[in-house]
Amino acid sequence: MQQFRTVCFLAVLVCSFARVDAGTLVQFRTALGDIEVELYDQDKPVTVKNFLNYLNSGLYQNEFAHRLAQGFVLQGGGYTLTSNTIYSIPTNAPIVDEFGVGHQYSNVYGTIAMAKLGGFTNSATSQWYFNLANNSSLDAADTNDLFCVFGHVISGTNVLNTFNKFVNWNSLPAPSPTNLVLNGYYAAPLNTLPVLSSNFPPTTNSFVFVDISLMQIGIQTVGASKQISWNSATGLTNMVEYTTNFSTWNTLVTTNGTGARMTVTDPAAVPNRFYRVQVTY
Repeated sequence: MQQFRTVCFLAVLVCSFARVDAGTLVQFRTALGDIEVELYDQDKPVTVKNFLNYLNSGLYQNEFAHRLAQGFVLQGGGYTLTSNTIYSIPTNAPIVDEFGVGHQYSNVYGTIAMAKLGGFTNSATSQWYFNLANNSSLDAADTNDLFCVFGHVISGTNVLNTFNKFVNWNSLPAPSPTNLVLNGYYAAPLNTLPVLSSNFPPTTNSFVFVDISLMQIGIQTVGASKQISWNSATGLTNMVEYTTNFSTWNTLVTTNGTGARMTVTDPAAVPNRFYRVQVTY
C-alpha cells in the first residue's frame, strides 16, 4: 500500500499550514548517495526542534560521519572539517530524553536517533546516528540506554546498506603525536572513522561528508504564474497539489524526485491558491 507524507503547505499569501500526521522531511547527502528522512515532529518535539536548531544555525555545515560500526550504527553531528582543520561542533545545552514521550519508537534498522553520554539519560546534544541494524538493545530502560529515535528513512536504505558493506575505512590506532593530521587529531571518538580511501593519513577528500538540508518549499510569482520549488525526495513520486478551500485537492504535477531542487509552474492566474507537496513511498 502506498503511503503519503506532506512536506508542507504553503499559500501564495505567505500563509503556512501543517498536517498533523506529517513530519519534517530532511535530506542527508553523501558521496555514496542521498538519504531522505521523515522526522517525528509530533511525538518527539524537543528532539526534533533541537536537531533542526543545529541544522538551521549552520553548525552542521562541513560535518562528516565520524563513526562507523558495521552492522550497528553510522554516527555524525560531532565534528566538522574546515580549512584542513577538524573542529568539534559547538553544543547547546543537553536536551531531555524523549524516548518515553508520545509513541515509543524502537532503534530498528533505518531509524535515526540521538547519541548521548553513557550513563546519562538526558545528555543528547548535537550527535545523531542511523541504525544499520535492529538495535533494540538501545531501547533498554536504564540510564545507559533509552536512546531516542526521532525519525526514519523513507528513501536511501541502499546507502545504509553500502555503509554496512563499506570496506575502505580504518580503525585508526590509539592517539599519538604521529597520528596528528590535517591540523586536527584522531582521538577516541574518531578511531572508527569511515573514509573513502584506505590511504593513511587520509586527505580531505577521504572524509565522508554529510550535507543536511530541509526539503523546503518556496513559491515565487512570475507574471501571472506561480513557481513552486522544493527539495525533492530521490527516486520517489513527488506530487504537487493545489486547492482554494482545503476541502478538495487537485494535482498540478506528478514527477519522480531526483534529490535536487525541483521547480514547477502553475500558469493559472487564480488568487488565494494554496499548494502542498506530497511524497509517495
